[in-house]
Amino acid sequence: MTVEIRKVTNKRELKQFVQFPFALYRNHPFWLPPLYMDEFNFFKQGKNKALNHSDIVLYTAWEDGKMAGRVMGIINRYYNELKGQKTARFFRYECINNEEVSHALISTVEAWAVEKGMTEMIGPFGFSDKDPQGLLITGYDQRAIIIAPYNYPYYADLVEKEGYQKQIDLVEYLIPVPEKVPDFYIRIYDRVKRNHNLECIEFNKKSELKPYIIPVLRLLNETFSGIFGFYPLDEDEMKKFAADYMMILDPAFVKVVADQGKPVSFFIAIPDLGPALQKARGRLFPFGILYLMREMKRTDYLVLMLGGISEAYQGIGLDVLMGTKMLESASKRGIKLINSHLELETNVKVRAEMEKMNGKVCKTYRIYRKAL
Repeated sequence: MTVEIRKVTNKRELKQFVQFPFALYRNHPFWLPPLYMDEFNFFKQGKNKALNHSDIVLYTAWEDGKMAGRVMGIINRYYNELKGQKTARFFRYECINNEEVSHALISTVEAWAVEKGMTEMIGPFGFSDKDPQGLLITGYDQRAIIIAPYNYPYYADLVEKEGYQKQIDLVEYLIPVPEKVPDFYIRIYDRVKRNHNLECIEFNKKSELKPYIIPVLRLLNETFSGIFGFYPLDEDEMKKFAADYMMILDPAFVKVVADQGKPVSFFIAIPDLGPALQKARGRLFPFGILYLMREMKRTDYLVLMLGGISEAYQGIGLDVLMGTKMLESASKRGIKLINSHLELETNVKVRAEMEKMNGKVCKTYRIYRKAL
């Protein structure tokens, strides 16, 4: 069969693009459906601020009258200028197990990138590291977590046959919550509290969180400056980011350390919402939001989302200070497991801390690159 590639140019075609993985992974026990609302907002200029400084293109693949794949091309002009690169990204790649279809999709998005003057393609990678990144290459027998990809095992083979090689891997850890905070954590915690005039702020209500959200996101800009794929958020992006995640934040799992009222480190985790998202099948209404709220209260699984320490305060034990408080809150809520979310393989300090807590790698993701 001849593969036909179509460029997405209207709302009907965008709907087909968004809905394709819902058919590809229908009833799959480990795939996590995104929310339709979030998917459509991702492509709206007024909803996704990254579109203001990026070029994008969407393609779908068709075989024998049926949709067989999709891919998105991204050129983040702001990031390229910041880093002095000419790099394009492929993203939202989904494909049946067919080399011809995959080749047609990837070669088409590569041609678009070359036409735009790009010399390299990486992916799967979105606008920044805040989007799902990489292909899952180990851990196919475990359910995906929020803002992390899931794909069939054949994806890596299809991408590698197009000449792509490893750029960098990311890993996920599963960490058991101990019945009692380990003694070595307590000793470090006591030393930090004794020797530094710092306050670990904890929260009971979302209203208490609000004054800290933007200062924490400003700190995120500082602490994530060297992370692969990260670019600093502007004030509008901070407000949008805060609004998007406020609904699923649980105040008990947000920890901020402040020096004279100014945040110098933070730790944010959220209850795992996977079962609720699967039950909602991509829709918040009429019942999806109820599933999410119920799951937040009853889950025994926590996902670490973000954390950072100001450079001037690193190496004095603030990670232990926040980690101790997080473990106490998790134990109090009946949490049994903590998922680290995606960590760069090169982040050896954070990985060592997780392994001290008996964390084990449960999944590996790979970001690929190819010279164009």
